[in-house]
Amino acid sequence: MPISNSPETEILVTAKCWQSESGAEAAIHRAIETAAAMVDADTFDAELAIMLTDDDGIRTLNKNWRGIDKSTNVLSFPALQPVGPHDDDAPRMLGDIAIAYQTTRAEAEAEHKPFENHLSHLAVHGFLHLLGYDHEKDGDADIMEELERKILSQLGIPDPYAIDGQVN
Repeated sequence: MPISNSPETEILVTAKCWQSESGAEAAIHRAIETAAAMVDADTFDAELAIMLTDDDGIRTLNKNWRGIDKSTNVLSFPALQPVGPHDDDAPRMLGDIAIAYQTTRAEAEAEHKPFENHLSHLAVHGFLHLLGYDHEKDGDADIMEELERKILSQLGIPDPYAIDGQVN
């Protein structure tokens, strides 16, 4: 059961490589619940799905939806919201997030971060995209990154943008 402002989060594991990560789902749920509690957005009584896939799966999604034929760590797909009359009892969909195992693992190792910390960061990052945050422009990136820092700090996770302990 979600807490406070937290959306109902369904996690779908579509790649066997995630089976070795026993804490992944719990880390994702904690990250989403913490982010939902800290953002200025109504996410209560909403739903989102997170797909844990592999690099091949995310590459296919990236190619089909963004025209980019390469793997990435996380993709977010905000749901279109209904217009006009609709069933008020139907859950409001926030959208979908896909996270690739191999890229996430490689980034965590290259940056000397615990895997679950990096996974939590990607879950928060994807969730903020579903809420409309973006990082295409410098000012927007500063806002999004600062919010990520605050959320991750609440989870006890160090600044993901710091390099050798220094904020970049």
